[in-house]
Amino acid sequence: MRWILVFLGGGLGSVLRFEFGGFVQARAGAAFPWGTFCVNAVGCFAIGLLATWIDERNGAGLGARLFLIAGLLGGFTTFSTFGLETFRLLEEARYAAALGNAAGSFAVCLSAVVIGVAVGRAR
Repeated sequence: MRWILVFLGGGLGSVLRFEFGGFVQARAGAAFPWGTFCVNAVGCFAIGLLATWIDERNGAGLGARLFLIAGLLGGFTTFSTFGLETFRLLEEARYAAALGNAAGSFAVCLSAVVIGVAVGRAR
């Protein structure tokens, strides 16, 4: 049952990302990826709000957490999870781990895109 909640939330989150990002981008123009930027900002706000409400204020149970956090926001943007996890490391005063997560994620993920593009173009 747990994976069904994640699956349903993820599908909904992906559709919302597609529609909201496209809506913003169509109005902002192509000079900057405002659609993705806004999706990530909204997703980070939402995961902070919902995780605090669920985890710290007993606002809902595990099912709601799976649907909303892992599913909906996971489908909407994984950047929100990255933001929350980095914040939790900072909250725990694990500054080196937070910096490593932030810098490492940026460096590794951007490098992975560059390598993926290079492999894709070589074929």
